[in-house]
Amino acid sequence: MAYEFIKTEVVGGVLVLTMHDPPTRNALGPDMAAEMFERLDEFENNPEERVLLLTGTAPSFCSGANVRGFRQRIDEREGAAAAGAEPEPLTWGKMEYMLGRQRRAESSGPRVNFVPLRIHDLQKPSIAVVNGPAAGVGCGLALSCDIRVVGETGRLSERFVLNGLIPGDGSCWQLPKLIGTSNTLLLQYTGDWMGGEDAVRIGLASQCFPDERLMEGALELATRIAGGPTVAHSLTKYLVQQSMGLTFREALELATAAQEHVRRTEDHKIAVQWFLDKNRGMPPFVGR
Repeated sequence: MAYEFIKTEVVGGVLVLTMHDPPTRNALGPDMAAEMFERLDEFENNPEERVLLLTGTAPSFCSGANVRGFRQRIDEREGAAAAGAEPEPLTWGKMEYMLGRQRRAESSGPRVNFVPLRIHDLQKPSIAVVNGPAAGVGCGLALSCDIRVVGETGRLSERFVLNGLIPGDGSCWQLPKLIGTSNTLLLQYTGDWMGGEDAVRIGLASQCFPDERLMEGALELATRIAGGPTVAHSLTKYLVQQSMGLTFREALELATAAQEHVRRTEDHKIAVQWFLDKNRGMPPFVGR
């Protein structure tokens, strides 16, 4: 299928998905979000596509949400309030009202700020290649990937505060788990940029490459992962995500059940025989 706001290419089992809207520096709007949801559904259901590599058309990763509609939404809200359509802001009651509106909006179609959740929920490995500014929800997209690699000129920012907003993309859940509460609130209170080397230093990213080697290094990593045992990768990701809310005993019990599952895979049989035959390197996994 031809897309307008994303580009896709499959290389050695790796889906390279590039956010592509140069006039907005790849801002994430409803149209791009819809295309990403559709392609990610295809990716998850295609056994030949094993790893997602997410990036943006240079010189930006993703500049955030498409701000063009912000002024229109402000005017619409103020008009509705003047007409008495909005309830009085009664703290908890107001919050319940907003939650109700959110659920109604979700039922009408995919939402921009839920794209990070879709990436987080993928049952396959994902890598963000931050090749330029990743701001606001653009930062959230990178955070939602399992691994982040950054170029020397790549940088990330929780820019919501500079628009008078809160991080509405789930990064209040993601960031503390990666870099701790203090670093999280520092970034979210200020909206400051975090460069590639500093991102690696505090655990926001895993690797920083020279710009000219960024895509090469990222694709090398993604291809290596794509050659691994697909089911084991999927269950490892599941265990890491689920174990965050479990006790050690509960996590161990979950891991035991998962291990029983992967013992029945073809890849496990291949790996055992590969070891017994005294071969070296990665076994020739088949992904099932």
